[in-house]
Amino acid sequence: MGSLWARISVVGIVVVVAAGLITLYVANLVTEPPTVAAIPTAAHEAQLTLKTEAAVGTQGEEAPWVSYLIKDAEGRWIHSTIYKVPAHALVHVTVYQFDGDSGLRNPFLSQVQGTVGGTMLVDGKSMKTIPPEEASHTFAVPQIGLIVPLKGVPEEAENQCEEGPCSLKQAHETITFTIRTGKPGRYRWQCFVPCAAGFLAGFGGAMQTIGYMDGFLEVV
Repeated sequence: MGSLWARISVVGIVVVVAAGLITLYVANLVTEPPTVAAIPTAAHEAQLTLKTEAAVGTQGEEAPWVSYLIKDAEGRWIHSTIYKVPAHALVHVTVYQFDGDSGLRNPFLSQVQGTVGGTMLVDGKSMKTIPPEEASHTFAVPQIGLIVPLKGVPEEAENQCEEGPCSLKQAHETITFTIRTGKPGRYRWQCFVPCAAGFLAGFGGAMQTIGYMDGFLEVV
């Protein structure tokens, strides 16, 4: 009898755990931010326009969290980190970077990798790397070998944006680069700068949450 009850208990625990995992999975599907498409500009070319803000403010559920946003075809800023881009195409990316520097713990991430020409433009200046301590965020897609460090707004800059929505009239860095996409797929991207203020070692919170500092490239 004891053995029977033990088996029943184990089965019950498994069922409870499975139910919990299913609930979390469904909740994730329900709360996943919208997919926003890059804007076609020519045959096999598209434009992806993003911005980063030190605090998303009223645009998101977690007002004090740092976040990415994307501009849609109507010119609206959408709080999402799931981006649809065409396969086998050139995607021109512009990032308006409003946040200050946090610094990189791994200097390797301060080198531009995976872009067309292996470079980016920072306020119009071609660069292949930035000083690690000047990084604010990264836009990195490990599966396709893409790493782009984003230079932070200098501490002494005037008219800084502390909470979104941020305006281009406020202090920011403009980073542009181009990537060539490959086959269709869903590729995870993430910021690797420990920029989650208020969390242990700068990780957690926005750093591990889709819709804030990581998301997906939907290559179609």
